[in-house]
Amino acid sequence: MAETLSKEEREAVKERAKELRAQAKAGRNREAGEKAVREEIGKLDGDDREIADGFYAVVSEGAPHLVPKTYYGMPGFANDEGKIVVFLQPASKFGSRYSTIGFEDRSTLDEGDMWATHFGVARWSEAVAEQLRELVRRATS
Repeated sequence: MAETLSKEEREAVKERAKELRAQAKAGRNREAGEKAVREEIGKLDGDDREIADGFYAVVSEGAPHLVPKTYYGMPGFANDEGKIVVFLQPASKFGSRYSTIGFEDRSTLDEGDMWATHFGVARWSEAVAEQLRELVRRATS
C-alpha cells in the first residue's frame, strides 16, 4: 500500500504553494517577508509563540543580511538568493512535543564528517537564545 501524506503534511504543501505564489509576486522584498513571517508567528500560542518571537529576534539581530521568509508556513530566513538558511518548525505544526530550529545545507555548521543541523527546543530561555546566537554566527560566516 502506498504511503500518503498526513493531514498536516498536506496542509504544509498547500501552504508552500501559496507562499511561492506570494513570493513570486513580491520578489525579494524584505518588507513582504517580514509581514508574512510575523503573520505566521501571530498565529502561534504558548511556548510556540515565545520560541518563535525569540527565534525571530535572535536571527534578525545576528544575521541582518538574511531576509525573513516563510518556509512551508514556518518562520524562516533566506540568503540573498532567496534560499532558506534557518527556519523554525513550531511544535504545533506537526503535533510534536518540541519545536525545531533547522539549518539548511547552505549554512556552514560543518564539523568533520558529521554534524547536527536541527535542534529541539522545548522552551525559550536566555541559554537557548545564546546557543542560537552562536549557531547563527557559525551558520552564516
